[in-house]
Amino acid sequence: ALARAEEEGAAVRTVAVWDHNPERRASGGVGVRGNITRTDETPLFDATRVRVEEELDTLLGDREIDFVSICTPTDTHVALVERALAAGKHVLIEKPVALEAEAIRALAARAREAGRVVFPAMCMRFWPGWRWLAERIEDGELGELLTLSLLRVGAPPTWSPEFYLDPQRSGSAIVDLHIHDVDFVSWLFGMPRSVSSVGSARHLTTAYSFDEGPALITAEGGWLPTAGAPFEMAYRASFEKGVASFDVKGDPCLTLYREGGKEHPEIPAGDGYDGEIRHLVDALLNGRAPEATLDEAADVMEIIAAERKSLEEGKPVFLSP
Repeated sequence: ALARAEEEGAAVRTVAVWDHNPERRASGGVGVRGNITRTDETPLFDATRVRVEEELDTLLGDREIDFVSICTPTDTHVALVERALAAGKHVLIEKPVALEAEAIRALAARAREAGRVVFPAMCMRFWPGWRWLAERIEDGELGELLTLSLLRVGAPPTWSPEFYLDPQRSGSAIVDLHIHDVDFVSWLFGMPRSVSSVGSARHLTTAYSFDEGPALITAEGGWLPTAGAPFEMAYRASFEKGVASFDVKGDPCLTLYREGGKEHPEIPAGDGYDGEIRHLVDALLNGRAPEATLDEAADVMEIIAAERKSLEEGKPVFLSP
């Protein structure tokens, strides 16, 4: 839970943390494992400066707190967001907001009634390499985008397997992992006319068709069968005047190939998690609407539902305009 900062130079400060696990509360989150940004044994927060609450209502009842970040299993999201809205808080909610588009649209209506921002954490919009790609598509510096191929695969999560490996709770990899690229594609090009998916909910490749835009857009995402397999996050974008290739394992990550050779465009340091939080804080402090919305999150879940149907039926699925 965060509030406006009193320290010079900081926009917000962390006020309190709520966790149902007493060991994590006591240790400051030491030992909590996660994805590519969380692999060490350092604390998640400084317990000498941040309050640790055992009861969520105590945290939500604090008038000093301006907004809360909810990082809990998907099947708890809607109820927790509703409690935060009832307490008058803005919310950063982790993806996916919910497994059903209808539940997300109902939450969007609730947020509008409350006059509060509920910001879905679609971090790829703010990842520097992906932001660079979106800007090149927008400004036309490399000409028209011809094809786009996205890749996001890795070993199944070893943290919280009781949640992630239960498809009734997590939605499987099509939701937990592939959702990032679905959001990025729909953010750039809107709702696709149709989707055609092969594979399974644990590992799939989808081709997206649009009435206007690149003729070939694909995204592969999923969990690999071998524990310890490296996480891969990459894209290849072919423009009229060059090919951009990003690989999170690369050094540097981004390479642009032109007729005269290759170059490595400079992109900001950092990751999309930091970027999305900075974007939300800036929007809240300056009275602007943030880029990602619950309505867009609901659209993403409609696309994923169409991909599931395509997997089941073995044919393209058309979406309503």
